[in-house]
Amino acid sequence: MKRARPLQAKLTEANDLSKTEETRKVVEGMVDALNDHMIDGIGAFFHKDFHWYGNAGCGVKENLKAFQDGWQRPFQAAFSDKVCIDEARLTQGQWMAAFGRQEATHSGEFMGIAPTGKRVEIRYMDFWKVVDGKIQDNWVMVDFPYVMRQLGIDPFQGLGWDDYGVGHDSSKKDSASTLSGGNN
Repeated sequence: MKRARPLQAKLTEANDLSKTEETRKVVEGMVDALNDHMIDGIGAFFHKDFHWYGNAGCGVKENLKAFQDGWQRPFQAAFSDKVCIDEARLTQGQWMAAFGRQEATHSGEFMGIAPTGKRVEIRYMDFWKVVDGKIQDNWVMVDFPYVMRQLGIDPFQGLGWDDYGVGHDSSKKDSASTLSGGNN
């Protein structure tokens, strides 16, 4: 770097590597519970000081009740018959990360979009920190624009960068794709 390197990986500098197997078991149990659509009993997997940090559209949930009421319940109301499939998982000490998808039916309102009954794929990335055998922190990225496009809405109104790097001419908009909500 040409300038002073910013502090990197502060959250993992005191990672207890002896906790790897415990962390894996806690997160796997929680994912199984989510696949069983558990809400009320999900607290068994979460620390008393639980925090959930989501991207725009998801929000930050400062405790388990906020997570249940501000994420789990509305998400399950919008998407039924869902299953979470982690494509990859990495576990080291108190930390676990995964990316994958949920397959679900759009059965309730989502981002102002009335139920369509369509099967959708909801891509995500999760990072968990386990403390005292429970998930204390969870950072989440959910690809809501991709879900919206599957439901016929282009949240970028044709201005997305999907085609950059493959001969896309940024000075021209594909208005037909924009109007149809397609991936331009």
